[in-house]
Amino acid sequence: MSMSTLPPDALLQQLQWRYATKQFDPSQTIPEAIWDALEKSLMLTPSSFGLQPWKFFVVYNPDLRQQLLEYSFGQTQVVDASHLVVLAIKTAVGADEVDHYMQRTAEVRQVEIESLTGFANVIKNFLAHPHNPEFDRDDWAARQVYIALGQLMTSAAVLGVDTCPMEGIIPAKYDEVLGLTDTGYQTVLACPVGYRHADDKYAHLPKVRFKQEDIVAHIP
Repeated sequence: MSMSTLPPDALLQQLQWRYATKQFDPSQTIPEAIWDALEKSLMLTPSSFGLQPWKFFVVYNPDLRQQLLEYSFGQTQVVDASHLVVLAIKTAVGADEVDHYMQRTAEVRQVEIESLTGFANVIKNFLAHPHNPEFDRDDWAARQVYIALGQLMTSAAVLGVDTCPMEGIIPAKYDEVLGLTDTGYQTVLACPVGYRHADDKYAHLPKVRFKQEDIVAHIP
């Protein structure tokens, strides 16, 4: 049964409105209710097996954000945006993380954990004995993080909130500043979230995309 509450045109309008914001208005703060919804959108992000090999660090401390500016190649979004989200992977995901996930599944779905043994073994086998010999667990986890990034940016756009996905950072230095080194979590990228500055010229530039027929192929 469909639960769509947003007309198709409205969705496309917000996606057209969205852009990688270059200049945030530091005087504008995201209201608490809207931010809570955005955090929950991260929590609801789909992932391979549902394993959620990530953690999202919301950096409020202005001194830390100022330190991160140096390791963001001077991109002022990290200090000017209302919120700064650092998206990190859980490194070396293995059997312990699978067991933790099974415990949570049993709790949420109110089933005996023994009933999940088969599913747990499938995931553990995938991680320990991948079909692809070039499979790397951390690379796999990083790909999951990008799904979360897309979910965050789309959710923000629907709510009229601006974002800027940032790979242009030095992840190891982010880890140092945020105290993540040797914690089992590792920075992948950052995403400032807030409201665009009136002077950001990029907000008014036409969005450049290839034509739909050039990038979408229908295979009957």
